[in-house]
Amino acid sequence: MKVRAAVLREMGLVDPYEQSKPLTIEMVELAPPGAGELLVRVLAAGLCHSDLSVIDGSRPRPMPMVLGHEATGEIVELGADVADFAVGDRVVFSFVPMCGHCEPCAAGRPALCEPGAQANASGRLLGGGMRWHDGGQQQLQHHLGVSGFAEYTVTSAHSAVRIDDDLPPEIAALFGCAVMTGVGAVINTARVAPGESVAIFGLGGVGLAALLGARAASAYPLIAVDPVLEKLALARELGADVVVDPTREDVVATIREHTRGGAMHVIESVGNEKVLAQAYAATRRGGTTVTVGLPAPQRMLSIPAVSLTAEERTIKGSYMGSAVPSRDIPRYVALYRNGRLPVDRLLSHRLTLDEINTGFDRLKSGQAIRQVVLFD
Repeated sequence: MKVRAAVLREMGLVDPYEQSKPLTIEMVELAPPGAGELLVRVLAAGLCHSDLSVIDGSRPRPMPMVLGHEATGEIVELGADVADFAVGDRVVFSFVPMCGHCEPCAAGRPALCEPGAQANASGRLLGGGMRWHDGGQQQLQHHLGVSGFAEYTVTSAHSAVRIDDDLPPEIAALFGCAVMTGVGAVINTARVAPGESVAIFGLGGVGLAALLGARAASAYPLIAVDPVLEKLALARELGADVVVDPTREDVVATIREHTRGGAMHVIESVGNEKVLAQAYAATRRGGTTVTVGLPAPQRMLSIPAVSLTAEERTIKGSYMGSAVPSRDIPRYVALYRNGRLPVDRLLSHRLTLDEINTGFDRLKSGQAIRQVVLFD
């Protein structure tokens, strides 16, 4: 079938993207779903820094590619051997397909699925297939098994989680990355207990979702760090007890002052090794620093090695919020419905597919939290 999609053919084009147009809106061919796969009509897809890091080349992926990994949609066709879904089901995509059989999956850590990681790195679906090609018959890669910046997409059934059909698409999409990653970093990775102090570096979609998760977990005090004043104001509205502008204050000293020596849990969502070093310095003795950011692969972190032993410090990575998507997404949706996770406050802009390059300009400049492309 013919589908309108946003295609990235070359990484590293300079901004402003409204002029260089790294994403071209093309009419491309989408093959039917294979065994174990779903054809999904995409309803909404969010713009994330993980997409931007592919556009600017800091996270290299095989090209050309149909981009987008945070999305929701409606199943319109089932491939062979799909037993757990039906046509008409609404789903949120998981950007790591989970085979269910490798060692990480068997250990309850599907975010680290080994076949899923291999498929994502190669631009293929979990089963090894590729369903995109352009009018010239050139194959197009899949982005993290989702390729959500398209009217329709084919995905592995292991990349989909069923949701209620009354959840607004622009809200549902956010659960596929921002919420799953940010809230999961607090609940699954850091395991924040009531009354424990939390500091969050970076207030994009993931960082603010982490703030929502920390507030739901009854963290205290809850400290938010970002240089954008509008984001600090929103963090206050969402429950931050202390906000810190790193361009005007000594971040580490301020956090230590408000937490009597450092926060028990510090979450870094910027994807910058210097910010991660600051986050580590702001963590108390015996505390945990969690990083969800994705720096460029060549970037290196330098910390005092002795502190790991002498202060019993922990640094933990959190990929996809250490989530079990089929378990966590329904839980987070329930918390949203109950008013405990006001995810709708993360939505800053609604876009059409034709506005997507402008959206990435806005994201890169820090003028947006979560922007969502809506499809008719």
